[in-house]
Amino acid sequence: MLIAEAISAGWKIEEQFIAPGGLAVLGTDARTFDLENGVMERVASTTSPQPVIAIAERRSSGLAAVKNAQWVVIADRISDPGNLGTILRSAEAAGVSAVVLTPGTVEAFNPKVVRASAGAMFHVPIIEDVSVEEIRDNGFKVFGTSSHDQDGSIEFTASDLTGKIALLVGNEAHGLDDNASVDAWLTIPHRGRSESLNVAMACTLVCFEAARQRESNS
Repeated sequence: MLIAEAISAGWKIEEQFIAPGGLAVLGTDARTFDLENGVMERVASTTSPQPVIAIAERRSSGLAAVKNAQWVVIADRISDPGNLGTILRSAEAAGVSAVVLTPGTVEAFNPKVVRASAGAMFHVPIIEDVSVEEIRDNGFKVFGTSSHDQDGSIEFTASDLTGKIALLVGNEAHGLDDNASVDAWLTIPHRGRSESLNVAMACTLVCFEAARQRESNS
């Protein structure tokens, strides 16, 4: 359950609201409120809500969170909440230091993002409204992902993804700009007819390749 994930990650739960037959999530001293029949269905954002919902104190990270980071993912103008949630889930599972969201990316605390992250967003710093240039200025080598060959493109498994790096993934419809502020371009070879992968899937592949290389290099 997402509430339990937030508690285990040290997030402050302020209040819990419990539908008939539900039980409060343990591990927090948050106030609890019992709801009447039918109330949860009217206030929750899903068709069939869980019997408990909670209000958590929002936690956000600033650019200082990347000062000592070794690798990050940058989500550039990602518009679909499900994609961003999956990116957060994959990035956290692969062991990234932080996930950076550029201006124009869907809001990190959108309920659909939270659900799609499966609780991962509570365990990895999220830095919003930061540009790619700001990340480069903090000493990161930026790798941009593209579905088509760019000047000097390298297959993602053949590139060196160790060191202080940022993996940059772009908007679902438009991808990254051809003149994006990157140090190198990565491609994922295709065997079939599809022109491109879903951005969250592409991010997952590159993240776990980076994790594999970094583990082998340690």
